Amino acid sequence: MSTSRTAVVTGASSGIGAATARTLAAQGFHVFCAARRVDRIEALAAEIGGTAVACDVTDADAVAALAARVGERLDVLVNNAGGAFGSSPVAQADSDEWRQMFEVNVIGLMQVTKALLPALLASGEGVILNVGSTAGRIAYEGGAGYTAAKHGTQVVTETLRLELWDQPVRVCEIAPGMVRTDEFALVRFDGDQEKADAVYAGVAEPLTAEDVADAIGWMVTRPSHVNIDELVIRPRAQAAQHKVHRVLPD
Repeated sequence: MSTSRTAVVTGASSGIGAATARTLAAQGFHVFCAARRVDRIEALAAEIGGTAVACDVTDADAVAALAARVGERLDVLVNNAGGAFGSSPVAQADSDEWRQMFEVNVIGLMQVTKALLPALLASGEGVILNVGSTAGRIAYEGGAGYTAAKHGTQVVTETLRLELWDQPVRVCEIAPGMVRTDEFALVRFDGDQEKADAVYAGVAEPLTAEDVADAIGWMVTRPSHVNIDELVIRPRAQAAQHKVHRVLPD
């Protein structure tokens, strides 16, 4: 294995995770690409010279196996695995969808961080970067389950920074707004392409996965005394969660 700096990216099979793995590899990191879909991460790892590790972040045994594969030293952890499921109002909420969102966005993040923290500390200048969302900062109709989970991501990040204040590790969060990827909205709406497309209708230039990955690459490569506590990143067209410039046909 390369003696370069190492990074773990969870949820690396698509979207922001895959783009981040490519960005960090281009910056000289040996990237452990962790996700459930083995075929995808194996192809990605082969492309970037990384290592594919099958891992469901909600499975404690799988997370322990990831930590064992990484070994005793790690420079960067990008907790990207997450997701939104459903858009029902609270009065019609699906408990299983809410549990699934909490499990992956909060419990999974905790399990991976806990398992890899010794290796991050051993590096002497580790970085934990959690991928949150602007949904973790403001409520909106139909989003209570996801916003609650992403508020959880934010608060875990803030708490971890306080708890590790005297340790050689930085704790950061990136909070993207509207990002158009191949799967996020499609998964949220259970494969309904029309609903997924409506999220981005009329928006000329939503963010791309590569835009977010570029920002992540910058955040984790600042000098070791510089901590980017949080970075909110939106497309120019999105002034706020509810205020998006759209040009729709008459």
